[in-house]
Amino acid sequence: MSYIPRLKEEYSNKIIKDLKVNLELSNIMQVPALDKIILSRGVGAAVSDKKLIDHAVEELTLISGQKAIATLSKKDVASFKLRKGTPIGAKVTLRGERMFEFLDRLITIALPRVRDFQGIKANGFDGRGNYNLGVKEQIIFPEINIDKVNKIAGMDITFVTNTNSDKEAKALLTELGLPFKK
Repeated sequence: MSYIPRLKEEYSNKIIKDLKVNLELSNIMQVPALDKIILSRGVGAAVSDKKLIDHAVEELTLISGQKAIATLSKKDVASFKLRKGTPIGAKVTLRGERMFEFLDRLITIALPRVRDFQGIKANGFDGRGNYNLGVKEQIIFPEINIDKVNKIAGMDITFVTNTNSDKEAKALLTELGLPFKK
């Protein structure tokens, strides 16, 4: 028997049934699901120092458990001394079991380590069933060694669902365990 993440098993056995009843859906295939989680981080100072991109990629790789990639600029911006094709950030897309593993670590370990944590705001939905969460410090993740951190930096976490309704997406994320403010 292979390993199945705790949250994935809970989703399959309990959450699907609960959402079908709570959202009054007629078919189990209409139940919203989490497609992917994208971790991204912009590094504006990377225009002058290329090593900052390597640090950002390394930290995102440690946090996610999957190799992160550098993102490149799409345009020339003279006022920022930015050329097209210059690395300016890092991102990683998680799907499947790694996605559920990361979500479980985020909910149970990382978010409780945030100072004065009262819950996450519910206004991060985009109108198409996706939720964006900003994290101010990467040191909330236990994989990051605080002694090796160059600079405290944040990141964006995007939860992409297969539904177009913010109401259904919020119900899904709440059932998965994201602590929204009341």
